[in-house]
Amino acid sequence: MTRRVLVTTDYLRPGDEVDRFLREAGLETTHLPMAGRRDPARLVAALAGIEGALVANEPMSADVLARAPELRAVVRTGVGYDSIDVVAAARLGITVSNLPGVNANAVAEYTMGLLLAGARRLVQSARGVANGAWPREDGHELRGSTLGLVGYGASARAVVPLARAFGMHVVCTTGVTVRDDPAVRFVELPELLAVSDYVSVHTSLTDRTRGLLGESAFARMKPTALLVNTARGAIVDEDALAGAVRSGRIAGAALDVVREEPLPPDSPLRGVDGIVVYSHLAGQTAEARAAAGRQGAEELVAALEGRAKFAVNADLITHVRK
Repeated sequence: MTRRVLVTTDYLRPGDEVDRFLREAGLETTHLPMAGRRDPARLVAALAGIEGALVANEPMSADVLARAPELRAVVRTGVGYDSIDVVAAARLGITVSNLPGVNANAVAEYTMGLLLAGARRLVQSARGVANGAWPREDGHELRGSTLGLVGYGASARAVVPLARAFGMHVVCTTGVTVRDDPAVRFVELPELLAVSDYVSVHTSLTDRTRGLLGESAFARMKPTALLVNTARGAIVDEDALAGAVRSGRIAGAALDVVREEPLPPDSPLRGVDGIVVYSHLAGQTAEARAAAGRQGAEELVAALEGRAKFAVNADLITHVRK
């Protein structure tokens, strides 16, 4: 019997390289691109008879997973996997994999783009010109400033040489025990917040990091500081951030990710001068997408054969679905 797999990542299409690879591996593919929010019932229906899934930020809750009795492996075409209940998956014998570092270069370059845009107020300038004005406010140079990295994963490590090339000093706070980068000074979070001109978030979303940057964190930052987030929106308390920027407690924020995507009409981030929200594009380059699709397909085939390389819940699984 042919095994069936579901592909929801929106840039993967029937007949492309990934689709051909999966079919050559003996799998029957079904594509249901995720574009915005999706009713969980529709996802459950799509998972009927599916053994493996190659997914975007699909919200795969415990309820959804429990209602997909044939599902054996889920692979995220990216790094973050907080949209998947990995504990529930493990309990059901489903492996969940991500692709660590697959888009690190893309995220690092994008981070530098946000830093430059924020330092020189490029979005505000372009907006002003579009509205008939001719803004001429001073910006700031990155050279000589301090960049604080929250997290030391692949994307943060890729940022370091780029920031150093711009003449920035780099500090970092992390729980990683191996800290062998002489270009980085490792500090605790309170010191990082106090000394940084730019704070860039690169940590994963966990119970510990949810709401990590809130009112008390913003109170420690310089009033001239800019917050950049390319990690996960829920790491930042958005109400506290909006209040901090409105009051001048910090200068502004460039956010590629937000708590709820797409950004809802009633978000506290809307209409705040100094806060610019982008549409989750940090890892979206042609090169990163090609790598993610290819590596994701390889991991899915491997997982279905019981040899997943990047399973994030392997240590929790006590049985594997047959």
